Amino acid sequence: MSERKEQRRGLGRGLSALMADIEPNSQGADTEAARPARTLPIEHLVPNPDQPRRHFDADSLEDLTNSIRSKGVIQPLIVRPSPNSNTTFEIVAGERRWRAAQAAGLHELPVVLRDLSDEDVLEIAIIENIQRADLNAIEEAAGYEQLMSRFGHTQEKLAQALGKSRSHIANLLRLLNLPDAVKTMVQDGKLSAGHARALVTAPNAETLASDIVRRGLSVRETEKLVKSALNPEKETVRKETTKSHQDEKDADTKALEADLSAALGMKVAINHDPGKESGSLTVSYDTLEDLDALCMVLSATG
Repeated sequence: MSERKEQRRGLGRGLSALMADIEPNSQGADTEAARPARTLPIEHLVPNPDQPRRHFDADSLEDLTNSIRSKGVIQPLIVRPSPNSNTTFEIVAGERRWRAAQAAGLHELPVVLRDLSDEDVLEIAIIENIQRADLNAIEEAAGYEQLMSRFGHTQEKLAQALGKSRSHIANLLRLLNLPDAVKTMVQDGKLSAGHARALVTAPNAETLASDIVRRGLSVRETEKLVKSALNPEKETVRKETTKSHQDEKDADTKALEADLSAALGMKVAINHDPGKESGSLTVSYDTLEDLDALCMVLSATG
């Protein structure tokens, strides 16, 4: 057993490498690592308690159930002997198929039995789900956190092994600091990972998250909302200054602002320097697309 552990390739082995070992070894050298598929009673299979994926889309699961009911389970599940029982087997890869097969009324499932460590199981579960884009941001972050806390992996090692940037992993791990209510919104699909990242630094993330969902704000609008929440006094001064300047403007200036705003499709503010003929004209854009459009207008007039 110790020799087997020493030869283990470590993090990044992945589902593809695991699946490559399913066919029987023609040399017969490692029959345990190359065991062909067999069938097991469905009640003898149990899900992996450390499975990072917690949410299974009902519609997608129903589609899979109908497919299995029609054609059966084509791809075997990967299982290992359960650490807690002599009669059950823990699912390493294929929990969706197991759930759908139960709904379809199957009694047995094809499986490939493997001897895998806890680290192997967690790594494979994370990689399988990430490759299939099945994990939401919170589930993915929780999987990374488990690999780091339980097995001592660093962000750099995870990034290299999983084909992700270090900043991607670092940003996801920060999401675990959000309040539970906000994390639930991400898991339920009410907030995107972009929304959640913007809320990490917010002092009242849960309240802001509810407001964002209610108003259907974009990520960019969420970033502005969080910025205002972080600097409420500065935002109040800015609004009061803007209102004061607007109140001081004559009717002609306000009319010109309205005409320019209508022509550009963006907010235009004209501010005269007191007692002078000089001043400033400010065009505010909400998106980078607006900025591109403005640049095209200015280039065309040149």
